[in-house]
Amino acid sequence: MKVLILAGGSKSTISEDREGIPKPMVEIGEKPLLWHIMKQYGHFGFDDFLICGGYKVNMIKNYFRDYYIYQSDITVDLATNHVDIHKKITENWKVTVADTGLFATTGQRVSQAEKYISEDRFLVTYGDCLSDIDIKNLVEFSIENDKMVTMAVARPTGRNVVLPIDENDILGNLCTAAKPEGQSWTNACTFVFKKGVFPYLNGNYELDKQLLPTLSERGQVAVYKHHGFWCPVETRRDKVDLETRWNAAMAPWKVW
Repeated sequence: MKVLILAGGSKSTISEDREGIPKPMVEIGEKPLLWHIMKQYGHFGFDDFLICGGYKVNMIKNYFRDYYIYQSDITVDLATNHVDIHKKITENWKVTVADTGLFATTGQRVSQAEKYISEDRFLVTYGDCLSDIDIKNLVEFSIENDKMVTMAVARPTGRNVVLPIDENDILGNLCTAAKPEGQSWTNACTFVFKKGVFPYLNGNYELDKQLLPTLSERGQVAVYKHHGFWCPVETRRDKVDLETRWNAAMAPWKVW
């Protein structure tokens, strides 16, 4: 099953790199967020990735093109231009990096990925969120419920939109009032889409602002309640906190 990672958008404001880098390339423990996300999915057996880039997408392309070099010790013979890679650390990943445009919406990025999708279902995740969601269980849940979209939800961190969810774990009308805090859930930025979603991705659709409300009105968004760790990486404070956890070997998203 294809794993589509949304990695476009503008430059990161939480990186100390003055020239700017894509947010999914911000490093936690000297590894980009993308790497952490892909390690999680790979752990659960999902290793066919489609990265939908935009801002400085070539930086992402170069990272995966030279993945061997970044992960290994090398010797370079400058006279012959020969490179020896001494310790070939790699992953069982297939990675496609697509340039989906600098100013594309999330819906447009998913639309442009259609030509790469062959199976009836595919995973979608944002490139700036870490979690310990059991992806295999999420996919099984989506098959059982058979809705157009299955969305993982988690407890709000304090700055997230609270969602109305009914007793059958179906997303309700997003214009209605949600439950009080303590009983509330928010979008955990991890989805399973059915291929039939593509006709709904017209215009300048944003997934959260147009697609989800449209499909929720039709009862076509199932919610998978995740009770574990989830963290959007939105501020430097988030980055510092995650770095601290990683360096202390207490990173809850490290399920591999």
